[in-house]
Amino acid sequence: MRSIGEMARDSGLGVSALRFYDGAGLLVPAWVDPVSGYRWYGPEQLEESRLLARLRRAGMPLADIRLVLAGWSGADTDLVRTLLQAHLRRLETGLADARVEFSTIRALLERRENPMTSLRTTPLTTTLRSTVSARELAEALDAVRFAASADPELPMLGGILFDIEGDELRVVATDRYRLAVARAGATGHDGPRVQVIVPSPLADAMRALLSDGATAVPTVVLTVEGDRVALEAGDRQTAGRHLDHDFPDYRRLVRLPAGRRALVDVAAFREALRTGPVRESEAGEQDGVSRDLSVLGVTADGVVTVCGEDEDAGQDHVAVNREYLLDALGAAGQDRLVLEFGSPTAPLAIRRTDTEDAFSLLMPVRLEN
Repeated sequence: MRSIGEMARDSGLGVSALRFYDGAGLLVPAWVDPVSGYRWYGPEQLEESRLLARLRRAGMPLADIRLVLAGWSGADTDLVRTLLQAHLRRLETGLADARVEFSTIRALLERRENPMTSLRTTPLTTTLRSTVSARELAEALDAVRFAASADPELPMLGGILFDIEGDELRVVATDRYRLAVARAGATGHDGPRVQVIVPSPLADAMRALLSDGATAVPTVVLTVEGDRVALEAGDRQTAGRHLDHDFPDYRRLVRLPAGRRALVDVAAFREALRTGPVRESEAGEQDGVSRDLSVLGVTADGVVTVCGEDEDAGQDHVAVNREYLLDALGAAGQDRLVLEFGSPTAPLAIRRTDTEDAFSLLMPVRLEN
């Protein structure tokens, strides 16, 4: 007999997934301890669990998996082959449809990229010199750095956007699943809006410069000249090339419908997340990797709760990547934060209590059930 932890290790299914499949009647433990409720699995169930894991990775619906497992255990190979072939045809049809749509989108994109309608906000010949609050810039970089992408296939997201307009510098980072925005006061630039993407290593070097006690100054100077971006703090500076890409229009991404707000004590909420129940996302939700999810809800008196597996994820609940949520809470650098809930398909907003200019968004994740 295998414990649920051993079965998770040997099958490739997480503990929360095994609990879910037990509840769904797909993979019921051979024995459940009547006192502790602990699940135990028989030796013959390991093969079924590995088969189940493979079928889920292939995106097969639960209803079909139920029939495949029934046919597998009953040696009904004709049924199993028929179901596998039918699912493969669905995948192929879906891929063909997706190729047609992507072909159309590429054609539309090519029209937008011609020289007459270039999307680039800032030509490479732009020169900018702006004085920025050192403290505010350091806090802004701390607030957004966690959301920068490390995906080499999305180089335009592999840094932090510096968006300078008037007396405002906004710094923005996103990896598609999370987005963070913060602001720092800036003076000295009265020209058009300037946007440059600072590569993550250079942004880290800038943050280190701001932390250097030997160069502690109230303001720093941000310079953009051609493809070069530099930050000067006293008599020291760090500089490099900004990325030659266009950043997504983050202003459109943060237009959210009004949601229900709840104030949380960050330390207590982080502990509730670390020790509270989790569910498992479907493989493919985020970079093809199954993640631990926290399902959040808000009570009538405005208390945020972490929901267990036995609780219904209703319309007021949202599931998010627990690790990403913990990162966002830590990056905010506040004792109390506001969580803003929309629908289960709308991003969860994490906002500071003292300003609307610093916040982060987490994309919701679909639950298996």
